[in-house]
Amino acid sequence: MSEVTRPTLSDALTERMLELIRTGGHRPGDRLPSTRELSQRFAVTTPTLREALRRLEATGAIEMRHGSGIYVGADIERLVLPNPNMREMHGAQLLELLGARIVIEPPLAAMAAEHAGREELAALKRVLDEAGRHLRGEDAELHDANMSFHRATARMAGNSVLNEVVDSLLTVHGPEQREILQIFDDRRRDYDEHLAILEAIEARDAAQAEARMRAHLVDVKTVIEHRLQSPR
Repeated sequence: MSEVTRPTLSDALTERMLELIRTGGHRPGDRLPSTRELSQRFAVTTPTLREALRRLEATGAIEMRHGSGIYVGADIERLVLPNPNMREMHGAQLLELLGARIVIEPPLAAMAAEHAGREELAALKRVLDEAGRHLRGEDAELHDANMSFHRATARMAGNSVLNEVVDSLLTVHGPEQREILQIFDDRRRDYDEHLAILEAIEARDAAQAEARMRAHLVDVKTVIEHRLQSPR
């Protein structure tokens, strides 16, 4: 039988910091006590405290701003966190990434059609308008607009956990998503398919929104698969 790992002082301190944030009613962006005050409050040395703070910062729970202080991080309430140390993906793994998105995003598009509010729909349309302005511009700007469209659609579905899954996939694999855009190399078609998805969501047609999102992602995956097998 393996020995149960005992929590370290740093583990306990990390939990106490999270408890301080929660019980204090702190929200993302709120300033926390200084390291000196925290050391005194928890009766620990500064190096021990800093180790716990680094762990919390790595998960986005806090943000340490040089010369300013410690603040509650934007990701304090996230359940799904992107791994910033993920290695670059190529070939078959790019197709696996798209395969994962094909499983997750179409049902979210259907949910978006059912749950999206008027302001959310207007915001989604603005995202596509932005993409339209970049059709002849830089890849990076068009890529950002395209990813904003997929993030916004997932967010509109109303399931925070699945939204975080999509956001994590798109955040961690940003370079791969840009590579997919470059390989796919059909900006107008990509934009038109996004527009068709938006129209289905605006029409509150969940089945059509799901079908169009799936067809869009399958279309991209098929083109990528073909071009990886037959390099130009």
